[in-house]
Amino acid sequence: MANLFDSSAIDPTALALGELFDAAGFELSLVGGPVRDLFLGAPAKDLDFTTNATPDETLQVVADWADATWEIGKEYGTIGIRKGNDLLEVTTYRAEAYDPDSRKPTVAFGTKLEDDLFRRDFTINSMALRLPSLELVDPFGGARDLKAGVIATPGKPEDSFSDDPLRMMRAARFAARLDIDVAPEVFTAMKNMASRIEIISAERVRDELEKLICAPAPVRGIELLVDSGLADYVLPEIPALKLEVDEHHHHKDVFQHSLKVLEQAAAQETDEDGAVPGPDFVLRFAALMHDIGKPATRKFEPNGSVSFLHHDVVGAKLTKKRMRALRFDNDTIKAVARLVELHMRFYGYGDAGWTDSAVRRYVRDAGDLLERLHRLTRADVTTRNKRKANRIAHAYDDLERRIVELAEQEELDAMRPDLDGQQIMAILGISPGPMVGKAYKFLLDMRLDEGALGEEEATRRLKEWAKENL
Repeated sequence: MANLFDSSAIDPTALALGELFDAAGFELSLVGGPVRDLFLGAPAKDLDFTTNATPDETLQVVADWADATWEIGKEYGTIGIRKGNDLLEVTTYRAEAYDPDSRKPTVAFGTKLEDDLFRRDFTINSMALRLPSLELVDPFGGARDLKAGVIATPGKPEDSFSDDPLRMMRAARFAARLDIDVAPEVFTAMKNMASRIEIISAERVRDELEKLICAPAPVRGIELLVDSGLADYVLPEIPALKLEVDEHHHHKDVFQHSLKVLEQAAAQETDEDGAVPGPDFVLRFAALMHDIGKPATRKFEPNGSVSFLHHDVVGAKLTKKRMRALRFDNDTIKAVARLVELHMRFYGYGDAGWTDSAVRRYVRDAGDLLERLHRLTRADVTTRNKRKANRIAHAYDDLERRIVELAEQEELDAMRPDLDGQQIMAILGISPGPMVGKAYKFLLDMRLDEGALGEEEATRRLKEWAKENL
């Protein structure tokens, strides 16, 4: 095949490694994602290579060239290399077979590049660039499929997904990353084989889901998970949002609403210098999950309306449960669940107005999630009624203005009671214990309600409180 790229498009380290292997009499090709990204005009984040050299031969070839090597993946044919700031992986041609009940492959080294490419997940990842000649090897039409915007497999998708069911999740992730479709036969296989995902560890499913959520088009990926039935196994709370909507109970489509909130939340992320650098998984996942408490709390009222009382609290609990099952870390779980719990807090502000105390509590309860909560609350407005949308937006503008003003007046972000624990114990003549905490909470609530009072007034109030509580 003719060369499609000149040397200026290739990382110099990759070219140098290609020259090294060629001089030693071995084949070397840049493979997979880096080649795909060359077609997309994107810089290659990872440099992955494949070769007919064995792992031991690879170590010999790079012995005097590499700054460091590691052999942690040697049994699978992979040698890690560091050259300057570049981290490289060179893997011997492989032909893998899988146990139908396990994702762990049985590794057999191969001798042909085309055989190695056939075992890969999708045609767009089954292209290679021979080095140093820059000859493109694309036996399964990856460049064609990439141009057409379709995700296909080198062989039968049923065989590919049977070998490694995680590839079904990867199909959804690449659909979200590249904003493209899966081929009809791939979708059919995903739908027929969705239950196979159950043999995959929760951690690996989590990793793919996180990448999907953080992709440029996460809605496309989520829709594919739901339509194929995969979501029934990995994220069942989302397809459950497809509540029936009949002519007597007019309420919005909660599933489509949630996808729109996800899309709008992602659009409100700021750049790396902003308050919420994107892509932000916590914000995006909270946006997707914010209404998952609605199916469990839905109630048809006598007047024909539908209510979802306390769906925010229920949703937060369900979010924690699902994220624990997917083995997310505790900090991420707490952050997402807290946003789900708080996403309804703002509503009513525009109608009734809030006291300064209520504004302070809003900020305190959000803590370091405040900027994300701002964006989630704004993203949650999906009404087509422009007058209503504008009214909500103006109300939230006013709330943010008041938060800034109060922060300037009272250093709200570092708010503390007028007296600390040591002062409380000295004034009341008590030792460390639960009563100090109760007194501290009394003073904090007073500060939130009334602002700074000063030590003298706080001391007087504390003594009065102590008469009834000590």
